[in-house]
Amino acid sequence: MQKHYILSVTSDDKPGLVEAIASVVEGCGGNWLESRLAHLSGKFVGVVRIAIEKSAAEKLLQQLKALKQDGIDISAADIPSGETSKAPSNARFSAVGPDRSGIIKEISRAFSRHNINVEELESDLSSMPYSGEPIFEARGTLSVPADLELRSLHEKMDAIANDLGLDLDVEAI
Repeated sequence: MQKHYILSVTSDDKPGLVEAIASVVEGCGGNWLESRLAHLSGKFVGVVRIAIEKSAAEKLLQQLKALKQDGIDISAADIPSGETSKAPSNARFSAVGPDRSGIIKEISRAFSRHNINVEELESDLSSMPYSGEPIFEARGTLSVPADLELRSLHEKMDAIANDLGLDLDVEAI
């Protein structure tokens, strides 16, 4: 019987981090299923979903914890049986506008009010050409209720964009 874990990883960024983690997972007989890894402000951060035989789980967790001596901080969250897969996202979005404090909260709250779930979110901060003013950019995937028609979705997104002062585009996938 297999167990599934979500690993949360944080470390100073340096070559060999992914290899160190993957070596522990593979060395314990585990399988690296999916991941999201990134470099943010000099740090390496990520989440990884793995599967491993129940009998090897404790060994894996001990070896992952031992990576702390190399500056790799990993926490593992057990995924209960039956929660390892999800319905696919059915829309993509992008948002661009002037940066301000709380913009992620505002966007996610607006989606939530319409029962739209943010499945993935990526955001960046850049500068306007010439003026150098900060510009917020976000993109991601959404899970939209099946009973929400595409036309209605576009109307809701237009309303959200107007409320937040953003350019907000959404497309079905």
